[in-house]
Amino acid sequence: MHIHAYEKLWLAASILLILLLIGSVTYGAVGPGIAMVSDTEPAVDAGALDEDDRFSEPRVERVGENEYAAYVVAFQFGFDPDPIVVPEDSRVTFYVTSRDVIHGFEVVGTNANTMVVPGEVSELTVEAEEPGEYGIVCNEYCGAAHHSMEGKLEVVSQSEYEDRSGGDDE
Repeated sequence: MHIHAYEKLWLAASILLILLLIGSVTYGAVGPGIAMVSDTEPAVDAGALDEDDRFSEPRVERVGENEYAAYVVAFQFGFDPDPIVVPEDSRVTFYVTSRDVIHGFEVVGTNANTMVVPGEVSELTVEAEEPGEYGIVCNEYCGAAHHSMEGKLEVVSQSEYEDRSGGDDE
């Protein structure tokens, strides 16, 4: 059986495209460090968030020099606290959970985006360099008013942050 040169060329090109597709899907799944919700954080009882030290009073607290932790609770149809206020030139790690259904937590204009599952704690970090306002949206359908579920991340100057927090951020 004789295979024409053009058929060999198209066969080789087809195999190469299939391998490139498989490679790109594999890289997209594991390459950029995308992972499922971590089980290194202790689980929370979504029905008893008031009893969990981390989420009974959603807040932003200083955990190091220019490092802050934001404990956020998503609920139908908002985020607590809202707005989330942090100083400029800081690194903010968000610990987000849900009290009712699956939500999304996306800080618009950054690469911070995670799914928020009741009973799980999603952790993501954002570099807050320039003062400004960033929208926070839910990108997982969570009910009839999902389209209006939004919050705000306010990055302010260090002096304004100290004025707003009363200087007591530790």
